[in-house]
Order: sequence, then structure tokens, then C-alpha cells
Amino acid sequence: MGAPKYVYFFGKGKAEGNAKMRDLLGGKGAGLAEMTNIGIPVPPGFTITTEVCRLYYKNNKQFPEGLEEQVEENLRKLEEAMGAKFGDPENPLLVSVRSGAPISMPGMMDTILNLGLNDETVQGLIRRTNNPRFAYDAYRRFVQMFGNVVLGVPHSKFEELIEAKKRERGVQLDIELDADDWRDLVAKFKKLIKEETGQDFPEDPKQQLWMAIRAVFESWNNERAIIYRKIHDIPDDLGTAVNVQAMVFGNMGETSGTGVAFTRNPATGEKKVYGEFLINAQGEDVVAGIR
Repeated sequence: MGAPKYVYFFGKGKAEGNAKMRDLLGGKGAGLAEMTNIGIPVPPGFTITTEVCRLYYKNNKQFPEGLEEQVEENLRKLEEAMGAKFGDPENPLLVSVRSGAPISMPGMMDTILNLGLNDETVQGLIRRTNNPRFAYDAYRRFVQMFGNVVLGVPHSKFEELIEAKKRERGVQLDIELDADDWRDLVAKFKKLIKEETGQDFPEDPKQQLWMAIRAVFESWNNERAIIYRKIHDIPDDLGTAVNVQAMVFGNMGETSGTGVAFTRNPATGEKKVYGEFLINAQGEDVVAGIR
């Protein structure tokens, strides 16, 4: 008997899941699968099911047998779809990792973007994009998000280092910092992580990925999530899914951007597309309103 199917792929116009599979794939995973199937251009990726989250807690926080092989297999599919390789110093595949419970809930794990970057793969990104500022900005965002979300270093401590750098350079805005500034901040961020946690920032992309997956499952039982479920009568055993998706970049210059869109006006329900966007930014900048 092989292991049950724990991982569902989506990409290249077809997905293994659909909108009806919300309980298994979470809201986000089911939506990504459905959008892929109806032909919307969604960056490819895969969803680890809510069943894995339940088993994780049942098995004393161990991943179920067979999960590792299925993640590896889907990572290979993703590499093929994107024409890039995870951890490759020449042409690195980068991914985002997001939680996705069947019911939308605050307190769940924040997004991690640009996972797969390290001191070697960032060089590949520079060579491929010819844009060192973009590459180091992407790298520092990843180290910052990973340090905060996975390793628990307070967000404010990273922000303080950015503010200090801007003062040192005599500038007001993040976008006025150049490649050397961001490269320097990557080193400072790693030093901060070491000081705060006693451990080094993980350079191995596979280790980064598994630590991020574990952090999603851990966030299912963080204090905010537990309290929210109690108040709203949401069962504790629903579990959350994990979405791993190929990165596309909103911060590559003035022809890139990021946004949030609704098919209705959320305030009035009027049948009109509604949303907001930022040029030369990544998704979290819009969601968090930090720019």
C-alpha cells in the first residue's frame, strides 16, 4: 500500500484539485486549482493537504511517511513547468509558501516570499535578471520574512536596521536604497537572526522549504488562531493546507507590480471589479499597507 495522496499539483492549464475540494486543499489551494482549470494564468505550484496537518499533530509533530517523496516529485514538476531548478546557482527556482485553511482565519502564518535564495542562488538571479538591486531586495525580503515567520525574530528589529541604513545614507524611502545597501542588510539580518535565535540562517533551500512547511502547520495552533476558532466555533481539527507556488516578481522595476482584486465591490456588493495595486512592489506591501 502506497501512502495516500498528500500533494496536489496545479499548473500549465490543469490542476489535480478544484473549487469543491476546499476541506482538503484549503480555501486558497482550492481557488488556485479552480483558476488554473478555467484557464486563468496562475503561476504553477502544489498544495499539501489539510490531512497532513491533522496527521502532523496526531504523530507528535512528525510528517507522515511518504510526504517527503511526494513533495520532491511535485518540486520536480514545478521545475519542469518553470524551466528552472530549485537551489541551482545558475537558474534558481524560487517559491512562495503560504498557509491556507478551509476557513479564512487571522493569526495564521504570514506569507514567505522568494524562498530558495541563498548567497549562491542570488548570484544566479543577478545574472538572469541583470538587476542586482532587485535580486538583493528579493533576498533581504526573504531573510526578513523567514526570520520573522519561521524563526520568530520580531519584525520591528528588521525594520530598525532598514531605518538605520536609510539614516546612514540620508534617504527617506526604501526604494532609494541600492544593491549594495540591500546586500549589506542581508548580512545584518543574518547576524540579527543568529543573535536572537542562536542559530544560523539556513542556506540550504530544501531545509528552508521544510522549515517553512512546518511553520505553517505550527501556526494552526498559535494563540491567535486558537482564540479565533473558539470565538467563532471553528473546529480545531480542520487543519490548514500549505501552498507552495513559483515566484513571479512585482518588484522588478516600473513595468512590474502587485495588487489585490475582487470581482465585486466589497463594500456595496456592486458587480464591478474592485482593487488596488502598487508599481515595483511585492504582494505583502499592498496587503500590509506598508508603502
